[in-house]
Amino acid sequence: MTETVHPDTVLIVDFGSQVTQLIARRVREAGVYSEIVPFQSAEDGFRRLKPKAVILSGGPASTVDMDSPRAPQIVFDSGVPVLGICYGQQTMCAQLGGAVESGHHREFGRAFVEVLKASPLFDGVWETGQKHQVWMSHGDRVTRLPDGFEVIAASPNAPLAATADEARHYYAVQFHPEVVHTPDGAKLLSNFVHKIAGLKGDWTMAAYKDQAIAAIREQVGDGKVICGLSGGVDSSVAAMLIHEAVGDQLTCILVDHGLMRKNEAAEVVAMFREHYNIPLVHVDASDTFIGALEGEADPEKKRKTIGRLFIDVFEDEAKKVGGADFLAQGTLYPDVIESVSFTGGPSVTIKSHHNVGGLPERMNMQLVEPLRELFKDEVRELGKELGLPDSFIGRHPFPGPGLAIRLPGGVTREKIRILQEADAIYLDEIRKSGLYDAIWQAFAVLLPVQTVGVMGDGRTYEYVCALRAVTSVDGMTADFYPFDMEFLGSAATRIINEVRGINRVVYDVTSKPPGTIEWE
Repeated sequence: MTETVHPDTVLIVDFGSQVTQLIARRVREAGVYSEIVPFQSAEDGFRRLKPKAVILSGGPASTVDMDSPRAPQIVFDSGVPVLGICYGQQTMCAQLGGAVESGHHREFGRAFVEVLKASPLFDGVWETGQKHQVWMSHGDRVTRLPDGFEVIAASPNAPLAATADEARHYYAVQFHPEVVHTPDGAKLLSNFVHKIAGLKGDWTMAAYKDQAIAAIREQVGDGKVICGLSGGVDSSVAAMLIHEAVGDQLTCILVDHGLMRKNEAAEVVAMFREHYNIPLVHVDASDTFIGALEGEADPEKKRKTIGRLFIDVFEDEAKKVGGADFLAQGTLYPDVIESVSFTGGPSVTIKSHHNVGGLPERMNMQLVEPLRELFKDEVRELGKELGLPDSFIGRHPFPGPGLAIRLPGGVTREKIRILQEADAIYLDEIRKSGLYDAIWQAFAVLLPVQTVGVMGDGRTYEYVCALRAVTSVDGMTADFYPFDMEFLGSAATRIINEVRGINRVVYDVTSKPPGTIEWE
C-alpha cells in the first residue's frame, strides 16, 4: 500500500524493549497516530514521518557500554517534545550531558513513586505529595541530570524516577507507563501527546477508513485485485475496505481446505454473498488438501503442505477470473514490526510473516495491504465502521492451517468430522455461558490417544478430546481461562454424549510461555 504521512504522528524509537508495541497502542488509544522505528533507521524515520513528538523506548542495552544504541541527534535538534522511557531516559540523559551508572541498581517489578513537583505530565492524574504504583524493569539508573532538568518524582531505588526540562519539553521516566502494572500510565502518555505535544485526538477508524479508501484508489487505479478470504476478521475487513474503494475490480477467493470449523465456509460465503454483493469465488478443495495430508503427523510438514497447495489452488482460480494486477492481504502492524525488527539487534525477529508466501512473485502481482498500520483491536473497530456484524468482528482468531494443527498425529476425514463436532459443542457452551467475549481463543484438540471407556453396558475404545481456552491481549503471551468445574463438567458431558468417537475429555491449563496457544 502507498505510504501515508499522517499530519499528527508520534515517532517511537525502538531500542529493543519487548513492550515497545504497547507504547504505540497506548498512544493510539489516546487518539494519536504512532509508528515504531528501530533505532538504526530512526533518523530516516524522523525525516519520513515528520513527527510532532518522539518517545524513546526501553531496551536491554546499557548506555555505559561502547557502541550502545543512541537516539539520532535530529530528534534533539528538531525542538519537538521528547519522552524517554527506561533505557530511553538513560540515553537521553547521556546524550544531553548527564551521567548514568551501571550494574548495582537493578529493580524489577512494582514500585511506588512519590510526586515531588507538579508537571504537565502529571496534570489531572497525580498530585504533589502523593505516592503511586509503577512498574520498574531496569539495571542502570541516571545519577546526574543534564542542565535544565529537574526531578519531578522519585522512588526509594530510583531517586530520579521522573525528570523534566519543561522549557524544552523533554520528559523522562525510569518506570514503564505503557504496561498495565503502571495503573495510571496510559493517562501519563495521554498527557504527553495532548497537553505537552498539543496533538488532537483525531486518529479514529472513521478517519482511517476514508484515508485508506483514497490510498487504495490511488494505488490500484483501474487494475484488478484478488483477495484470499480465510473467514477471519483481518481478510474480511481488508476485503470490505477494498470493495468500498474499487467495487467490482475486487474478486475474493475462498479456498475451503476442508479444515475450517463446522459450517464455517458456508457461513462466510452466505454473509458476503447475501449482505455485501462482493464477487466471491468459493472453491471446495477439501479432497485435494485432505488427500495430501492423510496420515501426515509432522506439524511442519502439515503446514508446508497446506501452504504449497493453497498457492497452487489460489493461482489456478486467479487465472480463471482473468488474472489480476494486485493481491490483497490482511497483514497487520504487529506482523510488520516482527518482520522488520533489527537483525541481530536487541529485539530479534520472532517470526517472518508472509500471509501467502511466494504468491506475488510467482504471479507478478503487487501487494495491497490496507491494514498494515493497524493493531488487531483497531481492525475490529474498522470492521464496525464498515458494517460487519458484531458476531463476526468478535470471532476468536483461527490459524491458517486450520484444524490440521489441532489434530496431532495423522489427519483423516473421520478425525476432522469428530473434531468439528466437539469444537462446535464447546464453543456453543461457551457462548451460552456468556463467556465468549471474555476469552481470546477457545478450541478443541483431538489427541492421537484412545482410551477405554464404558457407555451403557458396553466397553468403548475411543479418542481423547482436549479443551483449550486462553485470555490474551495480543496473542504474544496468554493465560489459560479459569473455567469453573461445573462448566467443564457440562461441556465434557455434552461432547461425550453427542460426538461419536470421543469417550474422554481433558482441559489444558498451560500458559504461554512455556506453551504456545495452539498445540502444533
